[in-house]
Amino acid sequence: MSRLTKGLALGGAGFAIFAALAWWMAHVPAVQDALLRRVVERILGATRNDLLSDDALRVVLCGTGNPLPDPNRADACTAVFAGGSMYLVDTGPGSWKNLALWRLPAPKLAAVMLTHYHSDHIGDLGEINLQTWAQGRANPLRVFGPPGVELVVGGFAQAYALDRDYRVAHHGAALMPPANWTMEPHVVTVDAKPGAAPCAGGSATVLEENGLKVTAFTVNHAPVAPAYGYRFDYKGRSVVISGDTTKCANLVAQARGADVLIHEAQSATMVKLIEEAASRLGNARVAKIMSDILRYHTTPEDAAAEANEAGVRLLVLSHIGPPTPNAFVRMSFMRGVAAVRPRGVVLGYDGMLLTLPAGSDTIDTSSVN
Repeated sequence: MSRLTKGLALGGAGFAIFAALAWWMAHVPAVQDALLRRVVERILGATRNDLLSDDALRVVLCGTGNPLPDPNRADACTAVFAGGSMYLVDTGPGSWKNLALWRLPAPKLAAVMLTHYHSDHIGDLGEINLQTWAQGRANPLRVFGPPGVELVVGGFAQAYALDRDYRVAHHGAALMPPANWTMEPHVVTVDAKPGAAPCAGGSATVLEENGLKVTAFTVNHAPVAPAYGYRFDYKGRSVVISGDTTKCANLVAQARGADVLIHEAQSATMVKLIEEAASRLGNARVAKIMSDILRYHTTPEDAAAEANEAGVRLLVLSHIGPPTPNAFVRMSFMRGVAAVRPRGVVLGYDGMLLTLPAGSDTIDTSSVN
């Protein structure tokens, strides 16, 4: 046997012995516990408190999907970090799971701003309220929204009341103060001329605190009315979130000069294809729904045109519909956008992190997970 052959044989035997030893050790409870301790400590120590630094305005896309099921996208949710606090715009189904998986600083949730009351924008409100309280939120949760926010907040509060009581009884009021579980509805009213169209104009200051100003403005999501978008201004940087809307002059006016516009986008071409396929298959219900939703969303091309008109530096497409599960579909979704806006536009995804440093004009894009 040659030296090479002997070496390979010895090496193979050594590997087999090592593999057998590793297999045996993996079944030893003390070894399992040691490994689990390291994993648990790493998870518990991984909260993203760095996002709370006051040196920048930061945004995390915590839900970029729409009601059509998409394994890669939760429903509508955008997290904004400013002045040492976290703010959420909409709380669609699946958004809390993302916030928890990414270890975002849940106790620092200061307020929720709801754009309107479709289920894909409010479905996780109760869960987010309860979970941020359970993790140590020190104050009642303010929930801002159009008229009707009292009904939405009251409904979730009623649905989760028994769960609250169970946890207080189990862990004690000192750890789980019932008062901090409370949600406080705040109606945001945007004054407009009687009979004026939603996109004719109108805005209102939602709050001003710790250097942050939040402004609500009307958009067109009829028959949903009123429906709002929100603008966040902090230390000279600005981010606008469109909410659900058609192409809208008031949105353009409110986004004028903003650094980032996070705009909903629905491919009319793709929705039309679904409508036509449903009709061929005799599914009149789906065909009718697809036909209806074409009338109250914005296409990617129209969102690009609005970004150009508003003079924003970066357009981020979100609330994506229909789902875009692979590169081919994403290419189809973005069809025609480059002809309208060749640069300064990206397709958002769950976990996208935007960092806008104070005293700068840079926009850094990365991933939070």
